[in-house]
Amino acid sequence: MRQLGSSIRRRSLLKTGAAATGFAAAGLLPSGGFAQAKTQTVNLQLGWLAGNNQIGEIAAKQLGYFEEEKLNVVIHPGGPSIDGVAVVASGRHDIGQVSSSPSLMLAASQKIPVMCFATGLQQHPYAYFSLPKKPVRAPKDFIGKKVGIQATAKVLLNALMKKHGIAEKDVEIVIIGSEMTPILTGQTDVVSGWITNTTTLKPLGPDRIDLRLWDAGVRLYALPYYATKTTIEKKPEMLAAYVRAASRGWEYALKNPDKAAAMLVKEYSNLNLADEVEGSKVLLTFAFNANTQANGWGAFDPAIWQEQIALYDDLKQFSAGAPKLEDVITTKILEATKGARAKVG
Repeated sequence: MRQLGSSIRRRSLLKTGAAATGFAAAGLLPSGGFAQAKTQTVNLQLGWLAGNNQIGEIAAKQLGYFEEEKLNVVIHPGGPSIDGVAVVASGRHDIGQVSSSPSLMLAASQKIPVMCFATGLQQHPYAYFSLPKKPVRAPKDFIGKKVGIQATAKVLLNALMKKHGIAEKDVEIVIIGSEMTPILTGQTDVVSGWITNTTTLKPLGPDRIDLRLWDAGVRLYALPYYATKTTIEKKPEMLAAYVRAASRGWEYALKNPDKAAAMLVKEYSNLNLADEVEGSKVLLTFAFNANTQANGWGAFDPAIWQEQIALYDDLKQFSAGAPKLEDVITTKILEATKGARAKVG
């Protein structure tokens, strides 16, 4: 892979004279061409342990796409004891990624100066799973059911119920972990989680019924990228370079999922190749859709963000008051990379 990256890089350098002017005119490169700047290290802070959510970044890294942009990207895993938003807000790391968009809305409401500049998945893969004997195909089917959720996901179920006029007394909530045992043993009628966790979901079998949160009217983004307002203002070229390279990596993963999964397992040897191939193929269906075909990888709709803010405000989730949209997101980096992000669906 290193030789391939070097070959691509040599060809790119030969074309620099012709390309730099065009990129600069498009607002993608600073004067003189970003490719001529010194390599800089960019630290990406995750909100979870590394896995197939980073398949695009790993492909970009191993294929030399980040290197072509003069970036040395270092991925820092998160975990239960790591507050990734605080790490980035403090300036310790340059870029962060959280699992779900509400985290950034809640941070903005607390005056933590971080903003979303791109999103990894176009729709959130969170869903409710049931079996044919007690199916939940629509929100109204929750009535009279025992629903297993993680403690932190109660607000999502509350949002769904509020949106569809379902009273709390009509649903029995059972706090569970991430395993599927409760539904298999009859402790619950429904369990919840990410559709992309294919290994965890296997015990439910091929007749599993999925009700996605997005399809139930609660539209959240997953895997949003964020940085501080200072970084966005002072280092837009670095963020644009990151987005361009990451977009190429994610596009490669979409077109070559087996090869990209092999790269992922090479990077993280604790992962199982077969599981990552299966899971990544599902994940990629959430990373690319009609919106990326029209607006490019990483794009988001500000109206959907505003819809999320209004919903969470209605649920009284903002103890310090609802944030303004302009404090939660910026389209500056997406606009600067408009012609360079993969337009595939």
